[in-house]
Amino acid sequence: MAENKIFAGPRIRRIRNGLGLTQTAMAEGLGISPSYLNLIERNQRPLTVQLILRLSGSYDIDLSDLQSGESRGSVNELKEVFSDPLLAGELPGEQELLEIADAAPNAAAGIVKLHRAYREQQGRLTDLSELLAREGRETRLSGARLPIDEVREVFETRPNYFAAIETAAEGFHQSLAPGDDLMAALRAWMRKEHDVAVRVLPVQTMPNWRRRFDRHSRRLFLSERLAPADRIRETALEACQIAFGDVIAAETETFGFSSDEARRLGRFELLRYAAHALMMPYGAFQSAAERAAYDIDVLRGRFQVSFEQAANRLTMLQRQGAPGVPFFMLEVDNAGNRFRRAGARGFPVQRFGGGCPKLPIHAAFAQPGQILVETAEMPDGAEFLLFARTLEGLQAGFEERPRRTAILIGCDIGFKDETVYGRHLGSKSVASRIGPACRLCERQGCLARAEPPLTRPLGLDEMVTGLSAFDFQ
Repeated sequence: MAENKIFAGPRIRRIRNGLGLTQTAMAEGLGISPSYLNLIERNQRPLTVQLILRLSGSYDIDLSDLQSGESRGSVNELKEVFSDPLLAGELPGEQELLEIADAAPNAAAGIVKLHRAYREQQGRLTDLSELLAREGRETRLSGARLPIDEVREVFETRPNYFAAIETAAEGFHQSLAPGDDLMAALRAWMRKEHDVAVRVLPVQTMPNWRRRFDRHSRRLFLSERLAPADRIRETALEACQIAFGDVIAAETETFGFSSDEARRLGRFELLRYAAHALMMPYGAFQSAAERAAYDIDVLRGRFQVSFEQAANRLTMLQRQGAPGVPFFMLEVDNAGNRFRRAGARGFPVQRFGGGCPKLPIHAAFAQPGQILVETAEMPDGAEFLLFARTLEGLQAGFEERPRRTAILIGCDIGFKDETVYGRHLGSKSVASRIGPACRLCERQGCLARAEPPLTRPLGLDEMVTGLSAFDFQ
């Protein structure tokens, strides 16, 4: 009877490299010549049933490792790439695509990623064409917005709490039983359950990445730029994707995003959420936050996280029956660019705005590392407790200019006495008079006004000079 033959050269090479064997050593163990093994790894000779049995017996290899199921997803993605009209004439057969996905999975993933970026850029150029085709000074897009705008709107306008992800993260945390060393537990789990090793690489090796998973060597690479807490988050993010990625995918679909790019951005935000939920399990974190009066520095030390991570987690405490103070947060850089807005009940755009130049988040850049606390009053009389602090970015070299950001955390004034920050101010603090944004604010005589209000005419009078160039009637 003819032998069943399997061509699995690249997988044999990956297995050999994973075992740290040379071709000569593995060939000796299999009872074949090194040159024959070399031909097998180059798919010029088949892997027979007898050799598969020797591999299994000599190296305790799971026979499922030799199946091509892992490549099937890449083949489907490559088929989609080559179905593009631009590549229709270059479409290879499915066997050729299988060989590409099998022999070079990282290269196959790069092709898919490049084509995805090309399609997304096409969509953006279409939007730009619509904008440039309009007459006059109209600048609104008649079609779709940028995907990041859609994703931000979704996450900013809904409560920053996802029950299914919290439940999955708590179950995963219990199964890890990490004690006081979550990073060690994650490393051990990824190695034992998925044969994935975690390595920290120098900047020269990873100049443009924070994190990268190599399919060939089954290793997760982290940049040395990352602080210890950020290394844990990146590892937790990858682990959550492996452990309960289906839960995250199902949650992403509930948003009904209009494009693939928006779905990927939304999925990444949920993965960040899951990583925080794993690092700071809801029950333990909520209880600790109440006992510490929401002191972020105490919480960051207790859970071995960064200030930004602990502050972000505070905006997620809205579990039914065990809610925390409904905080909201805003992160900007020193040029005023907004990176993130979120809230336990959604970011309060209508009531708070977040665009006033008098907010303590802007003053924080002049006092890096210090927490600035104040109360603020809106034009309609609504009051908020606010505290802000600068954040440490990625480690930078001497010739690099790192990104510096600051974070603002706030809540309604009614929760003031439940927090260490409100208790610090006491009852004698004078509220700063702010507005939602200069163009929406009608406060007169504001020294910080940067733009005129849309709702009032400017008070242009040659005989009178006001406090700003945008004084109004």
